[in-house]
Amino acid sequence: MSIFDSVSKSLNEAIDYERGNTNGVRKRVVTVMPVPQYKGIEIKRIREELKITQANFAELMGVSVKTVEAWENGRNIPQGPAQRMLDLLKNESDIVDKYVVLSKK
Repeated sequence: MSIFDSVSKSLNEAIDYERGNTNGVRKRVVTVMPVPQYKGIEIKRIREELKITQANFAELMGVSVKTVEAWENGRNIPQGPAQRMLDLLKNESDIVDKYVVLSKK
């Protein structure tokens, strides 16, 4: 099947679906897990498990060193995306190596 035919078929299926024809349509329902809430000591533990400095952790997270210090000391709490990233780092610490986020000199 050519790319044109494949795209054309897909668009026709989408139009049929919008018109209420759901015969043969596979539907998948997903639930997004709630954003976790990491604070002070938990954030420091994640950083230490990665064996990186506050400066490198700040670079990794896209924030300032002062922000990391405030998180770790409990003066500030990371918001949405930072919390999600902390969760990824906690549960998949190899993500830093897998996606070459930090260079090792």
